[in-house]
Parts: sequence; C-alpha cells; structure tokens
Amino acid sequence: MRSSAKWYNKVTDSNFKSFNTISATVYEHCDEILNFFGNRSTNASAESFNAKIKAFRMALSGDRYKFFPL
Repeated sequence: MRSSAKWYNKVTDSNFKSFNTISATVYEHCDEILNFFGNRSTNASAESFNAKIKAFRMALSGDRYKFFPL
C-alpha cells in the first residue's frame, strides 16, 4: 500500500497530463486493484452475467411479444 502511495505522489508531481489521468484512475480504484493482488479475486463473474443480460435484452429489443404474447 505504501509503495502505491509513493508511486501516486511521484506521478502527480511529474506534471505529465496523461499520467495524471492514469494515476487518478488508479487512485479511484485502489481498493479493487489491491484486492486482486491480495486475494486473487475479481468481479469477472458479475461482468459476465451483466453481458449475458445485455445480450438477452438486445435479442428481445424491437420484438416485444416474441416470448410473452398477450
């Protein structure tokens, strides 16, 4: 945790705008990033489930009564 804070401080002090964007993203998601390296756990299963829901909704779009006729 301490080394990531040092990296963040060095990047923000460097005045490179592209690195500032990256460091802001890393800072915002620091807990999730460290959780992966500590526990090797991700949210991939949740993302996969969301993708399946979106694909199902896209398959039904425009054909409202395809599966549920009145």
